Amino acid sequence: MQTQSLKKPRTTVSFTLILVLLLAAQPIATDLYLPALPSISHALGPSSSSLTLFMLGFGVGQLLNGPLADRFGRRPTLLSGLLLYALAAVHAALSPSVLWLAACRATQGLAMAALLVCVRAAVRDRYPAHEGPRVLAVGLSGLGLVAMLAPLLGALVVQALNWRWALGCMAVYAVVVWCVCYCGFEETLRPEHADQQGSVLEVFASGSFWAWTMVTAISYVGIFCFLLLSSTIYVDYLGLSTLAYGWVPASGSLVYIGSTFLCRRLLHSRSAARTVQIGAMFSLTGATILVASCVWAPHRMWPLLVGHWVFALGHGIHQPCGQAGAVANFPHLAARAVSWSGFITMAMAFCVGQTAVRFMGSNLGNGAWPMVVPMAFCAALLFLVSRVWLPGLGRSQSVSA
Repeated sequence: MQTQSLKKPRTTVSFTLILVLLLAAQPIATDLYLPALPSISHALGPSSSSLTLFMLGFGVGQLLNGPLADRFGRRPTLLSGLLLYALAAVHAALSPSVLWLAACRATQGLAMAALLVCVRAAVRDRYPAHEGPRVLAVGLSGLGLVAMLAPLLGALVVQALNWRWALGCMAVYAVVVWCVCYCGFEETLRPEHADQQGSVLEVFASGSFWAWTMVTAISYVGIFCFLLLSSTIYVDYLGLSTLAYGWVPASGSLVYIGSTFLCRRLLHSRSAARTVQIGAMFSLTGATILVASCVWAPHRMWPLLVGHWVFALGHGIHQPCGQAGAVANFPHLAARAVSWSGFITMAMAFCVGQTAVRFMGSNLGNGAWPMVVPMAFCAALLFLVSRVWLPGLGRSQSVSA
């Protein structure tokens, strides 16, 4: 098979900027959407399924886009995904029913998968394995900045206009990023990797793939439960306004940004495995505060918020290390390793999220427990993975090797 050779960029658009813009498409699709959930529920009916179906589409879409990106290249797969992302957002904004909205959001998740698979594979194409965590940490810092601003923008748009305009903002973002990538994103898939034969079974046989994927997935499951349930808890249970709630995920994103900078500093003097152990301590401490909040201050906002902040500190360390580690040993199967790691992450988030929603209840009698319990469980698992599984990996399998 023949692929494009690596070419000089058509413009001066930096890869770092493109990395940030593509990674940020995910919080644009989720965090900007959070303040709109109560309004959508009042207008169309229960809307939490639209977020979980987005995540399900995102997970399944990675299995489809991984082989496509390895066969046909990152650039065509990426540009097609951005176009579908924009079209799905437009149709979601025009939804006449919650079923239509859910279908559009699932399609948007499929498109989102193309973006994340291609950009994470491009990082592996362009950089050696040991530099992957630091490069992704830079990109995730930008993602955190967008995630901080997105719920504030969403809250302002919903309050000033309505929830449909919030979804329209996603389409505008996708069009802008499509233009940037069309002009500045060159093919990164190397011909020798495109021609090299390989099977996904090679990925599944790797202990390091599973260990680092679990770091990413478990940490994300905890944050996803917050994304899925926090608007109901803070707005309907604790009584915050939609605009005031916008500051809740925004503040967590600000902490996340700081954590990605901390991750980069830690990686200068420590291995990725040791860095994740430090992140797991943050996760466990945050979960402990969350549990204590539910027990001793169930109707107070600040203890719950502080617990989320500390948990987010760990999340900002786990994601760059876990995402880079899962693909480190597979330069010739980068997109497929990324896609399966992402699918496993989204599948776990979907299953746990759907279970947590069932315990929320229409009368909110369980308070914040449906959000806190899965976050605490994830923190305990992260501690075990970081202390037992990662140290057991051979030196040749470690990201820092």
